[in-house]
Amino acid sequence: MFKKSNIPKSDSETGSKCLKIRAHHLCCIQGFQGYGYSPAFVANMRAVIADIKASPSRPLELVSECDAICASCPSKRECTAQVSVNSRSIRNMDLVVMEKLKIKEGTIMEADKAFRLINSQLANASDIEDVCGACKWRQKCLWYLQEER
Repeated sequence: MFKKSNIPKSDSETGSKCLKIRAHHLCCIQGFQGYGYSPAFVANMRAVIADIKASPSRPLELVSECDAICASCPSKRECTAQVSVNSRSIRNMDLVVMEKLKIKEGTIMEADKAFRLINSQLANASDIEDVCGACKWRQKCLWYLQEER
């Protein structure tokens, strides 16, 4: 089902493998409607979301670098270099999320707990603007546009 996605597969001995997710993608996953950078990106994003919904206790490693979602992004090369203004801006979104959640880079937690945490800690307009204010997708993002959390 996820042949073209970049989702680590589960194995029977360890259960669900840890899925690397950028911290700000905890917001994006909740607001995604099918828009994206390319058809491959949209398909991969849908696959990642479906995987997380199917396994809400799947462990996520929260990072500020390319993740399972970025793997199909046409701008991945630029982002991987970590030198462009755009890549620094995106990384800053991750760092702001981690700061607001009071977690460190590489924190591992179950997906459902991570979503509960972000929705409880980023509950006011100021916090949300700090994270999403420069995002080009915010006017299409259901999470950003949601009035009540």
